[in-house]
Amino acid sequence: MRILEGRGLAKRFGGIKALNGVDLQLNKGELVGLIGPNGSGKTTVFNVITGIYRPDRGTISIEGMPIAGLPPNRINRLGIARTFQNIRLFRNLSVIDNVRTAYHPHVRYGPVSAVCRTERFFEGEKELHAKVMELLSLFSLQDRSGELAKNLPYGDQRRLEIARALATEPKILLLDEPAAGMNPTEVGKLMEFLLEIREKFRLTVLIIEHQMRLVMGICERVVVMDFGEVIAGGTPEEIRNEPRVIEAYLGKGPSGEN
Repeated sequence: MRILEGRGLAKRFGGIKALNGVDLQLNKGELVGLIGPNGSGKTTVFNVITGIYRPDRGTISIEGMPIAGLPPNRINRLGIARTFQNIRLFRNLSVIDNVRTAYHPHVRYGPVSAVCRTERFFEGEKELHAKVMELLSLFSLQDRSGELAKNLPYGDQRRLEIARALATEPKILLLDEPAAGMNPTEVGKLMEFLLEIREKFRLTVLIIEHQMRLVMGICERVVVMDFGEVIAGGTPEEIRNEPRVIEAYLGKGPSGEN
């Protein structure tokens, strides 16, 4: 079942074609890798899907509902959450408050209950606290819940950003280089963890990543971009042996051979 579809996506910045007729489809429950050389347009795809940029041309839909041009908060509420290549946490808020902020659109009390401190408000806050702590426990961050986000080690900040994205209760999770800065042991643990959360939360996952070990190890399908266009797509094995992909990463020799 198709859950996300982009057709003919184009985005230009001055004279640069960041996207040039990109087609992208995700089926429900898939774990897909989006790869390509630096500057190939991968993050621009994320920014167009999540409403940070409006496409100059093309359509995007989630479960058949058009979303191109909607503001990011509307798109998030429709079920798309993301992380960023450069970690974007509320650095001066605690770990628990970073996640609480993401859960709040789903609380069961309204502004009046919050202002008047009604019984419904306190029940809602108790339920919210339990949900947040359960999520932090999944990421082994429960013992650091009171620490400021900026004081966490790099790997914990990465996990907290993913936890905050999951707190919005998404259907689709977009991860922008989640393994950046991680050592081989950490990458191995991340691979296992991404598979676990995909199953636990019944997610569809799209990953931008330069760590080929991660992409080839857990992604069921890989989409390759270069110069703002999709140049290949298929299983990891098919992509590994695709001449256009090898050329995009390695270039051609003087005789035209890779």
